[in-house]
Amino acid sequence: MPAAPHVFPDHTLDTAPAGARPTMESVTRHLGHLPAAVGRLATSPELLAGFMKANALFTASTLDPLAREVLVLTVATRNQCHLCVAMHTAELHRLGADPELVAALRGARPLADDRLEAVRRFVLEVLATAGAVAPEALTAFLDAGFTPRNALEVVLGIGTYTMSTLANRLTGAPVDPQLAAHAWEPATA
Repeated sequence: MPAAPHVFPDHTLDTAPAGARPTMESVTRHLGHLPAAVGRLATSPELLAGFMKANALFTASTLDPLAREVLVLTVATRNQCHLCVAMHTAELHRLGADPELVAALRGARPLADDRLEAVRRFVLEVLATAGAVAPEALTAFLDAGFTPRNALEVVLGIGTYTMSTLANRLTGAPVDPQLAAHAWEPATA
């Protein structure tokens, strides 16, 4: 159950702690609006800045954009972050990703693209083993055309989006109207 909204207020630039305001201004300039999640995460200027910095580093990594989005959607569906799934579904559409790829990621199903499936499987293996992946799992990732550097960038992405997904769930961050078309709910067992 999401946290009560009154616990994590929807901060604006006027109500946010001073330390969060520069980050909030930057996000608003970049997106053209202030996402509700950013307003709630602003309760901790350190968490907000930490996520933004980690995300900028992950975005600058040598993993290609589709591989990064596969990682994010894999973490987001695993951690059941409705907001991250919606946001990164929109990003996949912006990137022109195959609709079947998007549907498989949202459904936490294997991907038809072998290279991207190698990313998804490696992310799940890193998570399941807390990084102590079996040699054959690392070999399979490398054999799909990735590098040792990419393997460490997967850890960076997992850390970044674990921070985001857990914070969004803790604060009960809603999906902004701009992302409503990409809303997602986890499958029920």
